[in-house]
Amino acid sequence: MNYQDILFEKRAGVATITINRPDVLNAFRGQTVEELIHAFEDAGWDKSIGVVVFTSAGTRAFCVGGDQGAHDGHYDGRGTIGMPMEQLHSVMRDIPKPVIAKVKGYSIGGGNVLVTLCDLCIAADNAVFGQAGPKVGSVDPGWGTAYLSHLVGEKKAREIWYLCRKYKAPEALAMGLCNAVVPLAQLDDEVAVWCAEILEKSPTAIAIAKRSFNADTEHIRGIGALGMQALSLFYQTPESKEGVNAFNEKRKPDFRNLAK
Repeated sequence: MNYQDILFEKRAGVATITINRPDVLNAFRGQTVEELIHAFEDAGWDKSIGVVVFTSAGTRAFCVGGDQGAHDGHYDGRGTIGMPMEQLHSVMRDIPKPVIAKVKGYSIGGGNVLVTLCDLCIAADNAVFGQAGPKVGSVDPGWGTAYLSHLVGEKKAREIWYLCRKYKAPEALAMGLCNAVVPLAQLDDEVAVWCAEILEKSPTAIAIAKRSFNADTEHIRGIGALGMQALSLFYQTPESKEGVNAFNEKRKPDFRNLAK
């Protein structure tokens, strides 16, 4: 694939996948998701690779979710909602290699769902986590909600989604959303240390462990598939469209008069 939206590198047993759209805070569009799927598949089944690092260009944001400029009741690609998110989420879980999120800056909305799905997360001290779906007429029905509660607890997961607050890196560490927080200048070195430790371990044992961890929450895949169908219908409603319009017009949405 001729990558336009991501960078993909393999070196010394580590594959690094980088969202390269810093001008839009690394928000993803249909093309981005297609490229991520291709890169994860490539890295995941390459026997020379022992760990995958998932990161982003620049320091302002890991990813702020779907590009609202490419969303008019339907995103700009294929899949249930115009982006094959179910396929991307599945490949991240299904490849037999650990995926480490290397997070700088904002990890918001669909970006936060991607971090949630990674096996591990190492964050810089400038990282900020949170959800935005209900602020823009959207939600992630599946991994971003039900699976999130397995990581941070159900009360905290509901708080994250219902209030759409932002959480700094130390708060994310305390709630279990990430594994470590280090100064931004040390992030690359810290991730390299974690990768080196993983590469010393039995790849087959790690693959079996990942399958075993995943088995406990595999039912969420079905919930997500059903939810995406509902989300596709929701995107056609005036309520959801108000969220997108308000975001693009930089104003507060008025949902209450439309939710009837």
